[in-house]
Amino acid sequence: MRILEAPPLRETLDLNLPLVADFLTRFIREELAWRGYKKAIVAVSGGVDSATTLALAVRALGPENVHALALPHRDSSPLSLEHAQLVAKTFGVELEVVDITPMVEGYAEKTPGLTPRRKGNVMARARMIVLFDKAEAYRALPLGTGNKTERLFGYYTWHGDDAPPLNPLGDLYKTQVWALARHLGVPEVVVEKAPTADLEPGQTDEADLGLRYLRADVILEHYLKGYPDAYILGLGFTEEELGRVKERVNRTHWKRALPTVALLSPTAIGEFYLRPLDYRV
Repeated sequence: MRILEAPPLRETLDLNLPLVADFLTRFIREELAWRGYKKAIVAVSGGVDSATTLALAVRALGPENVHALALPHRDSSPLSLEHAQLVAKTFGVELEVVDITPMVEGYAEKTPGLTPRRKGNVMARARMIVLFDKAEAYRALPLGTGNKTERLFGYYTWHGDDAPPLNPLGDLYKTQVWALARHLGVPEVVVEKAPTADLEPGQTDEADLGLRYLRADVILEHYLKGYPDAYILGLGFTEEELGRVKERVNRTHWKRALPTVALLSPTAIGEFYLRPLDYRV
C-alpha cells in the first residue's frame, strides 16, 4: 500500500511545548504525591514514547528517584537496547536490564501453534509482570508510555502496555510526542527512527496501520471534534483513510474502558460507589 504524505493543515496540532512540559512535570509529581509515592519506574524500550516519559519523570522527580528498565527478548532488535541505554544515559538514570526471553520461551515451549502476534502479546504482558514486580521492590509507581493515537486505535496489548496506573502521554498524539521529545532533548536518533512495538522482527507501526501517523493524527483530531466526513475529505484525505481511522476507533472503544461490571446493587464499584477523589479536577 502506498502511504501518502499529509496535506496542508487547516487545523494545527502544534503545542506550546514549554507549557506542556511544565504541566506534565507537575502532573507526574502531584499524581505520585497523592498516591503516597516519591519514586517512579519506566520501562524504556528505546522508542520515543518511553524516552519522553523518562525525560518527564526525571524533570518531575530528579534522576535519583526514577528507575529505568530495559526488558529485551532474544527476538528484539539490538537497536532497542542500544537506544534505551542512550536514553538512560542522556537523562542521568541507571538502566536495569532484565531479559524476558526465559519467561516468554518457557510458555512458548508449552504452547504449540503460538503465532508470532500472540507471542508478541505474551512479551508485552511479561514486561508488565517484571515492571510491576520491580515497582514493588523499589516502592516506585509505574508510568505508562502510550500515546493518544495508539490508544484511540487500540494499537497496544490489552493489559500489557496500558497496565500502568499513570500515563503522562495519553492525551498527546504521536506527532505531538515527537515534538515534545525534541523539546525535552531526547536523542535525535530515537526521535527519527521508524516507530515499532518491536514484538515481531521487521514490524513497524505505520505498516501495520497502513497510514502515516501525521495523516492519522489530523484525521483523528477532526473526527473526535465532530467534523463531518465531507469536511475531512476536503482536507485531502481519501475515503479509505477516513474509513480506516473511524473503523479502528469505533472497533476498539471497549479496550479504553474499565471492566464492564454487571450492576446488581446501588454500591457497584466505579458506577455508584464513588469517593470524593473520583471527582477531582
